[in-house]
Amino acid sequence: MTSAPGEPSGGPAAPVPHDPYAALRVPPFRWFILSLFAMTLGAQIQFIAVQWQTYAITHDPLSLGLLGLFEAVPRIGFAMFGGHVADRFNRRRVSLVSLAVLVVVALVFFWFSLNTGWMAVHGVWPYYGAIAVNGVAFSFLQPARNALGAELVKRELYPNAVAWRSSTWQSGAVVGPAVGGLLYGFASPTIAYAVQAILMIIALAAFMVVAYEAKAIPRSVEPIIQSLAGGIRFVWKERVLLGAQTLDLFSVFLGGAEALLPVFADQILHVGPKGLGILRAAPAAGAVLMSLYLAHRPPFKRAGRSLLCCVATFALCIVGFGLSRSFSLSLVLLLISGMADNVSVLIRSTMIQVLTPHHLLGRVTAVNSIFVGSSNELGAFESGLTARLFGTVPAVIGGGLASLGVVGIVALTVPRLRRMREISGAD
Repeated sequence: MTSAPGEPSGGPAAPVPHDPYAALRVPPFRWFILSLFAMTLGAQIQFIAVQWQTYAITHDPLSLGLLGLFEAVPRIGFAMFGGHVADRFNRRRVSLVSLAVLVVVALVFFWFSLNTGWMAVHGVWPYYGAIAVNGVAFSFLQPARNALGAELVKRELYPNAVAWRSSTWQSGAVVGPAVGGLLYGFASPTIAYAVQAILMIIALAAFMVVAYEAKAIPRSVEPIIQSLAGGIRFVWKERVLLGAQTLDLFSVFLGGAEALLPVFADQILHVGPKGLGILRAAPAAGAVLMSLYLAHRPPFKRAGRSLLCCVATFALCIVGFGLSRSFSLSLVLLLISGMADNVSVLIRSTMIQVLTPHHLLGRVTAVNSIFVGSSNELGAFESGLTARLFGTVPAVIGGGLASLGVVGIVALTVPRLRRMREISGAD
């Protein structure tokens, strides 16, 4: 056997040390991260203000579920077309247009807060309309931005880049609800909407600075329907990807409790809008802690088993949260649920980037966004509906138990996922 260049004769090559900051050393990726953080922070402030105002007007948990439904329907409905656009057009331009639409929606919410008389006449329906436009914008932004993010770093840096993207998103999701609750509770809804509009403008400006050379897009005479189906066909053939995404879809769809947090904050834990902001921030706080840890460690050696165990932990935390009557215990359970969920996000996102060919990345990301949108936004509607039918606490406990059952079903029916080892971006 001959030695590799630079390797001492007769001995194995020294292991390359893991660099936890490798992706952050790429300047365009740093601007990408800044834009992502500002957008996430603004979106979370916006959501906490809209969520609390909607509940204050209606005092109906179903109205909170409808917020998720009005965002999910256009988000899912346009997702595959958004993936097609991301694979056929300049991904930077698509992302910039989508971010510009989010800026306009942010300014609309600010205008709503200045015109309370007009809003008193129309109730919550203008909020639902603006949220629907948000859903359309995100259906184009997510596949284009995520696919572009994979092009900003070398393939071997994919797991590290995904960890930092997740950490950045979760950091915004931690700070955003807390800031939104404080601005809403101590200042006014107008101030909260003004801050989130400024943050959306910063997100757009930062993305404009991202240096990006689009890769050549092959000419295709493929009909648009076949193009849209390309991502679905690929995911269907890659059963490991299908299993991981199905796991996320049904576990979060059934076990999500975030849509009902205003009810818990108001009627069960009695902590008001400030406490709601803290409750909303707790899962993301746990996710930030976990993502920072993941960025500083090598990839998982038993990725499939880790994924299944963490989704099961998430489900158990949701059951415990439904049973809890202590604000402190509820925070701890939500914190742990966020830590577990972040491992799932990291493994699934890395799988998509490593296993998907470049020319399909936008469409496969769109398929993933349908799964995520179904689990989060439609899960919010499911939570609101079951809370109306069976009560808030039974809805959360039952959903967590059902989510735990999904983990067992996926583990039994997709053995390749259960046996999956390390996911590496290296060729």
